[in-house]
Amino acid sequence: MGHILHVQGVWSFLFKMLLLTVTAMPDSSSSSANPLWGGRFAAAAAPLLQQINASINVDKRLYHEDIDASRAHAAMLAEQGIISRDDNNAIQQGLETIRGEITAGKMAFTPDLEDIHMHIEVRLKQLIGDAAGRLHTGRSRNDQVVTDFRLWLRRTITEVQNDITSLAQALLLAAAPHVETILPGYTHLQPAQPVTFAHHLLAYEAMLRRDYGRLSDCAVRLNECPLGAAALAGTTYPLNRASVAKALGFDRPTANSLDSVSSRDFALEFLAAAAILGTHLSRLAEELVLWTSPAFGFVRLSDAYTTGSSIMPNKKNPDAAELVRAKTPGLLAAFSHLAGILKGLPLAYSKDLQDDKKIVFEAVDTLHLSLRVMAGMIADMTVNVAAMRTACGKGHLLATEVADWCVQTMNMPFRDAHHLAASLVNKAEALGLDLADLSLDVLHTVDPRLNEHLKSVLTLEAAVARRAVPGGTAPIRVREALAQATQWWDQTTPLFS
Repeated sequence: MGHILHVQGVWSFLFKMLLLTVTAMPDSSSSSANPLWGGRFAAAAAPLLQQINASINVDKRLYHEDIDASRAHAAMLAEQGIISRDDNNAIQQGLETIRGEITAGKMAFTPDLEDIHMHIEVRLKQLIGDAAGRLHTGRSRNDQVVTDFRLWLRRTITEVQNDITSLAQALLLAAAPHVETILPGYTHLQPAQPVTFAHHLLAYEAMLRRDYGRLSDCAVRLNECPLGAAALAGTTYPLNRASVAKALGFDRPTANSLDSVSSRDFALEFLAAAAILGTHLSRLAEELVLWTSPAFGFVRLSDAYTTGSSIMPNKKNPDAAELVRAKTPGLLAAFSHLAGILKGLPLAYSKDLQDDKKIVFEAVDTLHLSLRVMAGMIADMTVNVAAMRTACGKGHLLATEVADWCVQTMNMPFRDAHHLAASLVNKAEALGLDLADLSLDVLHTVDPRLNEHLKSVLTLEAAVARRAVPGGTAPIRVREALAQATQWWDQTTPLFS
């Protein structure tokens, strides 16, 4: 009897599970598959698939590029006799109408249509009817999206380069009055040798110039047009890929259809340049944090770029600089994130590549904000020349002058001169004096050949003036470098303006 009841219980359980399964199945008669790719599908996607699959909240930023590429593609199809002139005219007018609607904020975006490409195509069909269905002839979303992405990134590189230029020019303006202002140069954050403040700022200008060049190099390599690669193998339609490339401002069509749709090294290269640029910004931000602290007091940031404390009324915190410094790890992570996506993908397209844009978009937003904040801080900072001068009295910055003088005047090997100078530093520290204040008697206890002429070169001005090699901190060289840098930034323009 118990066995029978057990069997009945099992059947009852299985029957209930079957009912639950039938209830959970979507009703194919009332559901609809995706209108653009759903021909093989009888049922709608699960809500969770729609959630992870949709990219419209990210790639809606590409709408200008998507419309530009679609217009060029449609015009070429008409020129090649693949679609009619009337269909092309309708497509062109419809796409411009959609551009206006999106720009005006009149398009409602929905995850059901997944991405910007499908939103535009569905809206185009609403506007012009069946002619809209001919736009996708000879292309795939695979070559469509990477074309849009290249167009967007090409324009974005120009915008980032303009931001770099603004920061570089702010550095040049800040440097100009301080060609002869002297502050300690540091190694290991220990006082090392005197340098001019303009020379110090121009070091960051030199970094920015290389950053600008890296982005130009990236722009050259990405400027090839993938349209015509279609899904992965090319297409049977007689497309004129060269004319589309020319219409969109590309140098040429891409060379390999598989590579065209599956490679994102152009985005990875941009992120590498962005990470290096971010590192430079972070180093400059760290300098500002140090320089604004009372321990240094070299510069003062305006109220516009500092904050106070909720409990300590005396505080004026360099929050903007600190936050720029904090953004750099995100740029480094962006490169690593995209490299991690790419490293394991077989040819050709995989949906993993959908995440490339989110990574790059966020990196670009970070760069724009960081560059503009940094330019603002540099432009209105106040330099405390007196504090810089006072700091030069610590750490015996002129010790190397002693060693160089011994080599040049006494024909002493540099290693021997180095030991002699170190002995004088020890004497000065023991007496609580600067090197220039040591008497001849004290100098002679170290070496009788030392004389008053040595003391005459132990000034900050003499120390920087003597470093007149190309690239050195001597004011004569800094003025030349400042003029050359100013000319370079005035004459240089982005590759794709």
